[in-house]
Amino acid sequence: MNKFMKFALIFILVPFVMVSCKDDNNDNPTDEGSKFETLKTYLQDNNMDLTNMLDGWITTATDVHDNLGNYYVMDIRSEEDYNAGHIEGAVHSSLGTIVQDAAAADNPIIVACYTGQTAAHAVVALRLSGYADAKVLKFGMSSWHSDFAGPWNSNIGDVADGHNNWSTTETPSVETYDYPSLTTDFTDGAAILEERIEVLTSGFNGVANTEVLANPDSYYINNFWDQETWDHYGHIVGAKRIYPLSLDNINNYDASKTVVTYCYTGQTSSMITAYLKVLGYDALSLKFGANGMIHSTMESHKWSPDAPAGFDYVTE
Repeated sequence: MNKFMKFALIFILVPFVMVSCKDDNNDNPTDEGSKFETLKTYLQDNNMDLTNMLDGWITTATDVHDNLGNYYVMDIRSEEDYNAGHIEGAVHSSLGTIVQDAAAADNPIIVACYTGQTAAHAVVALRLSGYADAKVLKFGMSSWHSDFAGPWNSNIGDVADGHNNWSTTETPSVETYDYPSLTTDFTDGAAILEERIEVLTSGFNGVANTEVLANPDSYYINNFWDQETWDHYGHIVGAKRIYPLSLDNINNYDASKTVVTYCYTGQTSSMITAYLKVLGYDALSLKFGANGMIHSTMESHKWSPDAPAGFDYVTE
């Protein structure tokens, strides 16, 4: 073969090789987009969809009190507050260490915090780590005794009453968006999940209602309410209503923005926010939910200063 023919063959083959390599990279299961799909499939195949996270995830102070010997209570408040008063038999832990500490559990886990919101993050971490029956103590230690009720008593209010950014008429349009990208060296769904759970250990991901009401355009907001409640109370201007929510419609959340979810009390939205963080969303839970915005007009799912059960507690 002469030199001209050799060079001609090279020029013909090189573009083919380059295109083939590029196509292979697009189908590479290790790229960031495919890793999200890998995690999503793993979660769905192992009964860890968001719907599973929200199945029986919360219980009351009365239930815990009446069945105390059947639960393993983990208190994730500060050590100082734990020592000042906690449920008898409760062990001290933290959001950062609860998955490791849970190895000692010999009964279904109940997580107690101040208000039930940080505990919701912890319960998502536990449920995704194999403790599928872990639950939140509803309203946290505030519901156990009035001595601990300060965090709830001081955070109910009506800041949305008459606010320009609270609407009772707007109808949201819901679109679909790209999934978030996951940067990880792992390619196996279980390994990716274990790594992603660690993002929950850095602390509660919350935002104040005044911040969201003042700047709704800065966020992608979802009001996690059914249609009847949405129509009855109204909502933050620009908020969507994606309810129910699962991995099948999680792409209704815009991963290019900071997403804020709110509900009645901030406890369900904390569960959703924790799950979204694991998936790679920049997610925040609106603290204290509607109880901090329209408390006076709420007819149910509201905190009352009379709510604490008055159960005994121990100190150490």
